Amino acid sequence: MSSTPLLDMRGITKRFGPVVALDRVDFRVGRGEAVGLVGDNGAGKSTLAKIIVGYHQPDEGEMYFEGRRVVFKSPAEARRAGIEIVYQDMALVPYLSVYRNLFLNREATRRIGPFRVLDRALMKETAAKLLEEIGIKRRDPEIEVGVLSGGERQSIAIARAVHFGAKLVILDEPTSALSVKETEKVLEYVTQLKSRGVSSILISHNIYHVYSVADRIVVLDHGRKVLDVERDKVTPEDIIDVIAHRKAPEEVLRKAQAVA
Repeated sequence: MSSTPLLDMRGITKRFGPVVALDRVDFRVGRGEAVGLVGDNGAGKSTLAKIIVGYHQPDEGEMYFEGRRVVFKSPAEARRAGIEIVYQDMALVPYLSVYRNLFLNREATRRIGPFRVLDRALMKETAAKLLEEIGIKRRDPEIEVGVLSGGERQSIAIARAVHFGAKLVILDEPTSALSVKETEKVLEYVTQLKSRGVSSILISHNIYHVYSVADRIVVLDHGRKVLDVERDKVTPEDIIDVIAHRKAPEEVLRKAQAVA
């Protein structure tokens, strides 16, 4: 495995008027690594994610992707590089079919004489295979997304990103408003990303969900990175205590360093 991180952000600072949303944040994601990005409201998690995907540009700092310095001016540029974000609302269109959602703005076409037309058969066939791969059985790719469960919709949004060659998938609160069973299915699919060699960033307020799938956990607090630690060397309670200011980050870091 390459020692060069897939994503390497150095000294990222972002201001909105007098408010410093991010203050000299270093953040990296290894190849095939799952990183949990956590913190209280206003910690800067969403701002950092939006910088990664090109929605915001940093005021200071540098970002490298696959070892190359990048400045994404839009989410479309980040997507072309292999970075996808799956938001809490999943960005699916409820009244469109599963296969149309999977191929939204990336429709497969075929040529008929001088014209190109939608290749619906190919999209339906591909959608059916994807549904099978992510464990959604007995679902017709022509049914409307609106009739699916929240967990199924979230899995489809993640599958769409992976199908189109994402190297890094950012998941913004993927388990919010899901049932326990649906949450388990989504987290299982997040775990499968690693087996596919896909890196991921999981943003969530539920530390136990993050802990169950992350290799490493990064804590932001008021725009500053206060902790960056391997998951196996801390407990979920350690992370919660740092976020709630019941423990100093240095105390948890010393504990992590003491773990063999």
